[in-house]
This record gives sequence, structure tokens and C-alpha cells, in this order.
Amino acid sequence: MHQPSPEDITDAYLDGDRVFVRGTAVAALRSRDFRVVWLGIFASNIGTWMQNVLLGAYGFALTGSTTFVAILFFCQLGPLLFLSNIGGVIADRFDRRAFLLLCQVQQLIFSIFLAILVFSDHPNEAVLALFVLAIGFGNALGAPALNAILPTLTPRDDLAGAVALQSVQMNLSRVIGPAIGAAIYAAFGPSPVFFLNSATYLFAITALVVVKYPRHPADSRKQKVMAQFTEGFRVVRGDPVLRRVLGILVTLSFFSLVFIGLMPVLAAHNLGMGLRSIEYGLLYGIFGLGAAVGAISVGTLFSHQSKARLVRPGLVAFSILLAGFGLARTSLVAFVIGPALGYAYFLVITSLSTVLQERVDDTYRGRVMALWVMAFGGTVPLGVLLAGPIAQATSITLVVLVGAGVSLALVLWADLVKVGAPG
Repeated sequence: MHQPSPEDITDAYLDGDRVFVRGTAVAALRSRDFRVVWLGIFASNIGTWMQNVLLGAYGFALTGSTTFVAILFFCQLGPLLFLSNIGGVIADRFDRRAFLLLCQVQQLIFSIFLAILVFSDHPNEAVLALFVLAIGFGNALGAPALNAILPTLTPRDDLAGAVALQSVQMNLSRVIGPAIGAAIYAAFGPSPVFFLNSATYLFAITALVVVKYPRHPADSRKQKVMAQFTEGFRVVRGDPVLRRVLGILVTLSFFSLVFIGLMPVLAAHNLGMGLRSIEYGLLYGIFGLGAAVGAISVGTLFSHQSKARLVRPGLVAFSILLAGFGLARTSLVAFVIGPALGYAYFLVITSLSTVLQERVDDTYRGRVMALWVMAFGGTVPLGVLLAGPIAQATSITLVVLVGAGVSLALVLWADLVKVGAPG
């Protein structure tokens, strides 16, 4: 249970005439430790998305290969599929703060190596991919610990607001990061973008140092290590709602979210955008802005509505908008559809995440969230790795339209209330 700090008590006294509704994003931000970590990770993620988005554009400009773009995207996020469960066990067994600090420092170092490498006009493509893969390793191992820590920094009644804010910071960083990164990339090239990203890790490191954490439940370290590796799977297998949530997420991620990793190809081939342009950064930015609004709406506009009931209409809207985005042939049409697509996308993702987080006990939260990270972050790059060569052999439009069809078919299976989620 989160204990109020003196600062919390003072704020409550000064703001005693205001009404804060439990479970909202505003209520979650009242927790000082959550607020500090949230802001630190937010600043760091701005740098991360500067690098992530521009890396795909840089890889496509360097090689002209859709397959190489897919490989770079897999190196960024593919390790989530294979290492997240290890990270989840570590998160539940050892000091989460120390482990997260180690992961942040490791990513900072390899981001500097990446920035030095791309000083060259013709960097070695294999070394480039290896440096990106090393950063992906640090991200994959640390992601479950971060996802497990943030909800424990607020009272449990404010969990829905905390989950929404996690999605908000991730998506607002997608807005701010690409806009800044595109401007720097257009003027100075890729190396300054990657150097600036390495500096932003210092925000997360500082935040992790200054806050206090609740201790692990006593039994989290008594289990044998191998038993802990399978604990998350056991918990999910025994809960039909968790099984359905992760099943929806895996399917959506593998088939329908590949357009995110192949955005440089879509922008260049379908929309005629230059990838070393502010216009490309804005395309990704407005998509992220819509996603951020979709996430925050779950913790504000829909704070007292069943999150399980939001999933199906969100999937319908996402499917229609994704098809329109894949068929768009002008920047204007893409700029109109992009924010709405992002909104529907993260309305669904944040609703699924909230349903899952509300059913998970803190004792094994890290291991279950590792499965969430694998299903969401890890499955997307696997889909992109497969879709890249297919898009090169056929068209990016076909790949996007198949994804839209799959997400529409998911609506039939996404009735979470029917399988036991609160309605």
C-alpha cells in the first residue's frame, strides 16, 4: 500500500477544497513518487522516440531496402519477445530500482556508440544493427520492471489512472520526439539525434534514484528461479480474462500493428514524403498525439466506464481507420486519418492493459507484465520482420489492408465481459 509522504499531506491540505475522483489520471499524479518517475521516464522516452523513428528513416535512406528497415525495427523491439520473461523474474526477485538503473546506463552507453558510428557517411550495416540490438536488450530486460513499478507508486484505487498515464507518456513522447528528431535530422544528420537521445537517459536515472519504492512481497524470493520463470504463464493460464486479453493483443500486434514499423516505407511509397524531412516527423507525431489522447481518455472521459466494454468498439474504429490510412495517397489525407487512427489504437491498448493490471497481484506483477510486454512490444517486431519482405515483394498497402481485416475479425472474439471481466 502506498504511504502518503509529508508532501502529499501538505498538498491535500492546501487543495482540500478540490474534489479528486479516485481512479483518474489526476488522482494518480497526486502521488509524489509516481509523478517523479513518470516525468523522468517521459523525458527519457522523448529521446528514445527521437531515435526509434529516425532510425527507420535513416536505415531506409541508407539502403533503400524495406527488409533492412524491418531488421532494424526487430533489433529495436524484437528482444522484448525473448528477454522480457527473464526481466520479469528479475523484477519480482531482486531490487527493481537497481536493475532498472543498470538497464538505463547500458542503453545510454550503446546509444553513444550508435551516435559515433553514424558519423560516417557509410557505416557498417551489420555493426549498426548490432548496436541497435544491444539497446534493445537493455530495453527488453528493464521493461517489465518499469511496468511493474509504476502502478505500485499510487494507491490501488488510482491504478486505472496510473495505467492511462503510462500510455500517455509513451505516446506524447512519440509526438515530441519525432518532431524534434526530424528537425535535427533534416539540419544536421542522424548522429546529433542519437547523441541527444543518450543524454535523455539521465532524466530517468535521476528519477529512479530519488524516489522510494514499496518492498517486494516476502514470498517473491522464496520460490526457485525456474518456478518463477513459469509463474506468469501459470497465472495467465488459470484466468480466462487474462488469456483472452493477451490473445487479442498477440493477434493484433502480429498482423495489424506492422504499419508502425514500416511507417518509413508507407510514407515514401504511398505518400511521396522525403524521410529526411519535418513532414515525416509530423506524420509520426500526429499519430502519436492521437494515441496519447486515446490513452488519457481512458483515465478521464471513460474513467468510470467498463474498460472491457471499450475494446470492441475501439477495434471496429481502428480497423476502418487503418484501411483508410493504407489507401491514402496524399499527405493531407494521412494527416487527417493519422490522429484518429492513433486514438482508436491506444483506446484499445490502454483498455486491455487496465483490465489486465486490475486483475494482477503485486506478488507476480512483474512476471505477468513480462508477458504483456512480450505480447505487445515483442510480437510487433516479429510481424514486421515477416511483413517487410512481403511488402517489398507486393506492396505496403496490401500488408496494411490485411492488418485491418484481421483487427476487424478480432471484434467477434474480443467480448471480455462474456469471459468474466467486470462490465
